[in-house]
Amino acid sequence: MNAWIAAAIGVPLLLLLGCISARVRAGMPSLLVVAPLPALLAVMFGASDIPLVLGNARFALAFAFDAPGRILLGCAALLWIAGGASATAYLRGRQDTGGFVVSWLLALVGCVGVFLAADVVGFYFLLAVLSVGATGLVLQGQGPAALRAGGVYLGVALLAEAFLLAALVLMVQDSPDGSLLIQDVASAVATSPRRDLALTLLIVGLGMKAGLVPLHFWMPWAYGAAPIPAAAVMSGAVVKASILALLRLLPAEVALPDFGLPLAAIGLFGALYGALIGLSQSDPKVVLAYSSVSQMGFMLAVLGMGLASGAVATTPVVAFYAAHHLLVKGALFLWVGAAPSGRRALAWPMWVPGAFIALGLAGLPLTGGALAKYAAKDLLGEGAAYFAATASSVTSTLLMLHFLRRLVVAAEASTATASPLPRWPWFAMAAASVIVPWWLYLAIPVGPLQAALAPATLWSSLWPVLAGAVLAIALGVLRRGSPLVALPAGDIGAALQGLGRAATRASMAFQHGDAVARRWPVASVSLLLAVAVFYWTMRP
Repeated sequence: MNAWIAAAIGVPLLLLLGCISARVRAGMPSLLVVAPLPALLAVMFGASDIPLVLGNARFALAFAFDAPGRILLGCAALLWIAGGASATAYLRGRQDTGGFVVSWLLALVGCVGVFLAADVVGFYFLLAVLSVGATGLVLQGQGPAALRAGGVYLGVALLAEAFLLAALVLMVQDSPDGSLLIQDVASAVATSPRRDLALTLLIVGLGMKAGLVPLHFWMPWAYGAAPIPAAAVMSGAVVKASILALLRLLPAEVALPDFGLPLAAIGLFGALYGALIGLSQSDPKVVLAYSSVSQMGFMLAVLGMGLASGAVATTPVVAFYAAHHLLVKGALFLWVGAAPSGRRALAWPMWVPGAFIALGLAGLPLTGGALAKYAAKDLLGEGAAYFAATASSVTSTLLMLHFLRRLVVAAEASTATASPLPRWPWFAMAAASVIVPWWLYLAIPVGPLQAALAPATLWSSLWPVLAGAVLAIALGVLRRGSPLVALPAGDIGAALQGLGRAATRASMAFQHGDAVARRWPVASVSLLLAVAVFYWTMRP
């Protein structure tokens, strides 16, 4: 038995069960920062070759470390700790904190469990727990927007999990001896007669959870409506569950261009689309949400190119890229809540590191983003995917400069005399966003450090950022107080709302018609007419 894994899952689960008591629940906000600590310690000290098995020979749930899971769980634990500190401050002075606390711990249990799950049953169950907890966090926002965002988030999650469940059932049927272990299921799917259907369902389901365009609209709604601490952990840690699941369940070292190339094309389109639509938004949180759409699209594109060629390096490269995005995006959301207001909006102790890590998403040299993009270069190749990735770096620079401008405008417009959230979690995450990617790059076999620091490599990372900055100046992004073009958050989702209203009116009309048809005189006449028509059609 792996006691570290047991503590990583068990401590937040025990805290969640403790919320049954109203007295314990009232004091729980101060413990949110402690709940993810066992997961971080498990990553640091837990053994990879000793699983945790709960159950018996007939049915058991298995939890274990693998390379991508350990990387992402360690980074996620850092974010959950910093987010927990911000959540404690966010809840201070509020009357009813029970809903937030329960949703937070539920999401934490699901997140840690998904990163450690070694069998498909435990993975699917904990993914559902994660979805319910994240929905509750979205609903902790204010007003009708939070209700809409929470409903859409849950609806998309349920639809995605339906696709995923069908895929897992097909994959398990062909696993050796009906094994439920993820590694056995993944190794058998490549030669399965139902491979094409299973992989299609798998990619569709997990792609929806990853915010793949065009089913991405839940992301700006959810992140925009959720409280800052919740948006930070959702955009950083929660959404990475889909990436980790794809890394585990897709067959490694098997070239599948029929799946990889379309996934790469859709992902690169999403990377460009998310950045461009983000330029039309005013709320810094929504701008960051569209940045997540863009970055998740790029990750899926890298995964798709690796799947197309069967490259062994796909798993460590994508895990490294996902870890960097997890840290940076969580830090940037915490910055939105901790940024100084009024004239102190440009205070350099926060502005300089914030701008540095924000531009790191575009590949600014010497940042973790530059390392991540350099590591992905070989998988993308030198063709159309490489040029689309370069264009994505330019548009990401443009989007991050727009975010910085919108953050300044929002801070200057604020009348608050003090920051509503503590700043030390933001500084801690900003430091982790800079240090941890370099440590990971040296610790895992991603690429040689000398090549990453070569002048040609640094220039290839720098010029797209410079091009994006020049484009931002030409478009007046840094001068304007409003976006160039204003579009509603959710773009496609907002357009679909009209169809939803039309469907609601149609359903009400059908309900009214059904009520009329159920009346005895109408039903009697309808039955006589049906009998007459039947007699007329059947006569010789």
